[in-house]
Amino acid sequence: MGSRPVSDDDVYLNEAVQIAAKILVVGHFAVGKTTFIGTMSEIPPLRTEERMTQAGAHVDDLMGTRGKTTTTVAMDFGRLTLSDRLVLYLFGTPGQERFVQVWEDMTRGALGALILVDPERLKESFPVIDLVEHYGLPYAISVNHFDGTPARPDDELREALDLLPETPIVTCDARDEKSSANALITLVRYLQERTR
Repeated sequence: MGSRPVSDDDVYLNEAVQIAAKILVVGHFAVGKTTFIGTMSEIPPLRTEERMTQAGAHVDDLMGTRGKTTTTVAMDFGRLTLSDRLVLYLFGTPGQERFVQVWEDMTRGALGALILVDPERLKESFPVIDLVEHYGLPYAISVNHFDGTPARPDDELREALDLLPETPIVTCDARDEKSSANALITLVRYLQERTR
């Protein structure tokens, strides 16, 4: 079978191809992952939230969670088109330790992770950071500022979380589209820099 000359249509089709990137949105219990994906998704997000019951009261620590009544039991999913060429598929993982088995499947094919942290509960972020590092995913830290939480300097956060100097830190409010988009863009830029 002979080869045919490349046409203008072929060139147009190649330029129109979109790159799909799987990104994990992770963090400890009640840090705002479901809210973040709901804020950013251009499609109605898939949510697997269920009402919390008394059976889970001894397992899920609600201290400092202000009105938390539901929890993710499988995953959250959303999609965001960043440009004509780049589409992000956002997968949110449950934050409780009992859902760690879900992580192995979720990390397959993921390019990186955005780790949401609560500046008032930094200690709870260590198991999540450990998991992300265990699976070899590059990541950025997004400090989700809740109402009334004081701002902390990046160098203080970097030291408290024991981060490498090149690990990006960005502040967001998971309810705010602009600051959440900035967090994702920070992660994408970091991933691009690592591939150069």
